[in-house]
Amino acid sequence: MEIKASDVKALREKTGAGMMECKNALVECEGDFAKAEKLLKEKGLAAVEKRADRATNEGKVFVKVKGDKTYLVEVSCETDFVARNDDFNKLGDEIIERAAAKGYTEANDELAGMVTDLATKIRENMGLKRVKVISGAPNESFTTYIHGEGKIGVVVKMRADKKEALDDQRVKAFAFDIALHIAAFNPLALDRSKIDAAHIAEQEDIYRKQAAGDEKMQGKPANVVENIIKGKINKYLSDICLLDQGFVKDEKQQVSKVLADLGKQVGAKLEIADYIYFKVGA
Repeated sequence: MEIKASDVKALREKTGAGMMECKNALVECEGDFAKAEKLLKEKGLAAVEKRADRATNEGKVFVKVKGDKTYLVEVSCETDFVARNDDFNKLGDEIIERAAAKGYTEANDELAGMVTDLATKIRENMGLKRVKVISGAPNESFTTYIHGEGKIGVVVKMRADKKEALDDQRVKAFAFDIALHIAAFNPLALDRSKIDAAHIAEQEDIYRKQAAGDEKMQGKPANVVENIIKGKINKYLSDICLLDQGFVKDEKQQVSKVLADLGKQVGAKLEIADYIYFKVGA
C-alpha cells in the first residue's frame, strides 16, 4: 500500500523516530497511524530497557517557585548532549507543573512515567532522581539559583518578623548571595542544632584516636587533651554549618554576623529559615 510522506513526517514529529523507521512502522501496521505510533513507542521502550544498566551521571536540576511552594527536580540522563536538549528541559518544567497541579511532594510512578515517555523518544537511559518541595509562610520568601547549566540548584527560604523587610533590595541581594554561597560550599546543615548527635560523637571518636596516636599529645593532662578535642569539634562544626561559615563575600565574617547586621539595617529580625541544595549525581 502507498504510505503518504505527510504521515511519515507527522509520525516522526510525534515519536522522534527516524524517517525510515516511521515509514516501515506504517507499512507494518498497514497505514494505521495509531498502531504505528504504538509500535514505535514499544520499540523505543525496548531500546531504553536495554540501556537500563548504563550510567546516568549527567542531567539537570530544575527549580521553580509556584505560589507558596518551591519545587526542585533532578532528571538524569547518560549524556550532556541530552541534558541540553530542548525536550529534556521542557520535561523538567512539565514535571514541576504536574507536581504542583496534583500536590505531589516526591517522585512517583506518574512523574517517572513522564521521563520514560521522553526516554523512549530519545532512546537514552534517563531517570527521575528526586523531587523536593519546600513550603513558605506569608512572612517568608524564596530565592532560587541554578549554577553550571543546571548542574547545581539551590533554594533559600528567608524569614522576617516584618514581612515588608523581605522586599528590601538589600535583603534580596543577601538571599541571592547566600544561594551562591551554598552552591559554592554545600554546607552540611543550617546550624549546629541540625547536626545529628551521632555524627558529632563519631567525629569526637576520630579526634580522640588521632590524639592517642600523636606523640606530641603523650603526657599531656587529660583535661588539656579534651579541650583540644573540643576545639577541633568546634572548628569542624564551623566548617560544615552555614551560619558559622565565613560569608562568601567576606570570609572574615560569619554568615550569622552578616545576617544580624543586615537585620539592624532594615529594622527587622531576619532568619535563614531553610535551604535546599541539589547537585546532579550527588
